[in-house]
Amino acid sequence: MMHNKKQLLYLIQKYDFALYDLMLYLDTHTQCQEALALYDKYRSQRQQAIDEYIKRFGPLQAVQNQNPNQWEWGKGPFPWEREAN
Repeated sequence: MMHNKKQLLYLIQKYDFALYDLMLYLDTHTQCQEALALYDKYRSQRQQAIDEYIKRFGPLQAVQNQNPNQWEWGKGPFPWEREAN
């Protein structure tokens, strides 16, 4: 599924929120199979969204630079800057 830049960032934020919430729940319900399955599902979907973002728009973090011949992180605008969205 193709998303624009803003949609992908929003999708990644939604997965981050859901994963954080599930982590808090799993801290006290360590054997809950439903929560573990949801965590794994959202973690996978988040990674797919991040991979799509990196492929289409560049890295979200400096450690995600994937071009061994060029440093792409410094090619703004950065994801948190208004003009990037």
